Amino acid sequence: MARASLDFYYEFGSSYSYLAAARIGPLAEAAGVEVHWRPFLLGPIFAAQGHADSPFNLYPEKGRHMWRDMERLTARYGLPPVTRPPVFPANGLLAARVAVLLNDASRPPFTRQIFHRAFAQGQDIGDREVVRQVLAGLGHFCADVIQAAERQDNKDRLRAQTEHAKAAGVFGAPTFVTADGELFWGNDRLELALDHARDIAARAA
Repeated sequence: MARASLDFYYEFGSSYSYLAAARIGPLAEAAGVEVHWRPFLLGPIFAAQGHADSPFNLYPEKGRHMWRDMERLTARYGLPPVTRPPVFPANGLLAARVAVLLNDASRPPFTRQIFHRAFAQGQDIGDREVVRQVLAGLGHFCADVIQAAERQDNKDRLRAQTEHAKAAGVFGAPTFVTADGELFWGNDRLELALDHARDIAARAA
């Protein structure tokens, strides 16, 4: 049978991407689905939509609901209580560049730790020191990794991944895209995306 897979597009400033990143590993393993972790930048996509800021900031009622929803969902999933970062949405540019640079094995734990720092510990992940601490805690030579992440070729890699997300129809985060191009938007669509990935792989067998 063909191996079931999906692309997981996430943005480090996205609260719901945090929830999806925390949940996707065991759920995908149980479903037999291979996950390709795809960090990207929502800013250029929002700008193309005519938004200069997150909709959660542009519409205060929506923002208040989101934070209350995060409180409910973290409790439901057994995650630490949500703590708002000092800046929202956070500047996840450096973290995204590092995540794109890392290999497939290192990217998920780095991603989860960055999200944990932002939404469980309320830290500013735009702070270079926070990124350095996460890398060091995972056993990376952090200065070398950060230097490589800021090379032009790696900046171009992140830019290309953001363009690839746009071409796939991604308009928000988190988004899951299965091998047949079907798009599922939002943390609450994760299980449906995994089911679809598994089903199309079974049909292709």
